[in-house]
Amino acid sequence: MKRMADSGLDSMPGGGAEIFDPEIREVICKDKCTGEQWLDIHRAWHKLGKRSNATMLYGHIEKYSHRVDHMDQLRKLQDETGGFQTFIPLKFRNQGNQMSHIDEVTAVEDLRNYAIARIYLDNFDHIKAYWPMIGRSTAQLSLAFGVDDLDGTIDDTTKIYSMAGSEEQTPSLTTEQLVRLITGVGRSPIERDTLYHVVKDFTDVEFESDNEFKGYVSLPVVNQS
Repeated sequence: MKRMADSGLDSMPGGGAEIFDPEIREVICKDKCTGEQWLDIHRAWHKLGKRSNATMLYGHIEKYSHRVDHMDQLRKLQDETGGFQTFIPLKFRNQGNQMSHIDEVTAVEDLRNYAIARIYLDNFDHIKAYWPMIGRSTAQLSLAFGVDDLDGTIDDTTKIYSMAGSEEQTPSLTTEQLVRLITGVGRSPIERDTLYHVVKDFTDVEFESDNEFKGYVSLPVVNQS
């Protein structure tokens, strides 16, 4: 890790966290590192003065207690190191995998999960919604349930959730579409870099086209803290 940091690596993604509970991990991801190992990896990275993200895979065989335990362990590590930037809940999709017999949770449950994460992880600066996973409309609604960060324009090479049955079969948005998705619910679209530095504020940017994007909510723009 030190060699990577010395070579210019600034941040690390948060994939592979899944659910930290060892009994759940034995069923859903026994070929991956343990939850304790995942936390140790990020602890070591943070101690080098670097930042990382954290995820949680929800909506499969876990119970609410497992989600709370997962977030609690992240919260405690964040209190210790302060190195996490954002928390990213990832919804389990049940197509094309060995757990296809498990029903997916509803969009209402998705939004509740974001809201609880925002309340409980008050030592995390950001909560992110991964729109290719939950669909554009639910991602847009999530901005009213504690989410303040969306993945960017992406492109259709992001296949993993399409293969698992997400609404986004060709996950790709133009910059204009993403800006309109955000401003449609009264939020300010800010392009950022990996470390959450502002690259460009799109709040007052006018696009040449005047396209309406179907399926998006449109609300009056209001001041948001």
